[in-house]
Amino acid sequence: MAFVAIYTVGRLKYSADHPASREFFEVGEKVMREAAKTGHLVKEFNPNRSYFHEKESISQGTPILTLTVWKSLSALYTFSYSGLHKKALQNRNKWFGTLEERQPNYVVWWTDKITDVSWKEAFKRYELYLKHGPGPLAFDFKHVFDENGEKTVL
Repeated sequence: MAFVAIYTVGRLKYSADHPASREFFEVGEKVMREAAKTGHLVKEFNPNRSYFHEKESISQGTPILTLTVWKSLSALYTFSYSGLHKKALQNRNKWFGTLEERQPNYVVWWTDKITDVSWKEAFKRYELYLKHGPGPLAFDFKHVFDENGEKTVL
């Protein structure tokens, strides 16, 4: 059985103790509780500052990184664009600054083993996406590949 992993990256506009940032963290906790209730979220990786990519700099804004594994691409997509997560996406400009021009805020990939998913692997997939664009090893929801590496649609 193949699983799908997603790594997201963003930078808060304000300090972590700013009211807008506190609101983001409160909403984020509710979103993750909703994700767990779907029955499709397999694993959530807790951010750890020691895992931050060498290019991540606190002076550029507090980085917010997420890494999760899901049972299916369709379940991940459905969750991403419905419920509390959809509402959070609609409010993201309140909380997040813009990333560098053309820099994606997420990357998706397939994995056969949950144990192969790690922060190091997430950074590797993100860099692969940045260098080569979407492909079977690192893609987005606009350019989707199935677990066999074939282009597909959601």
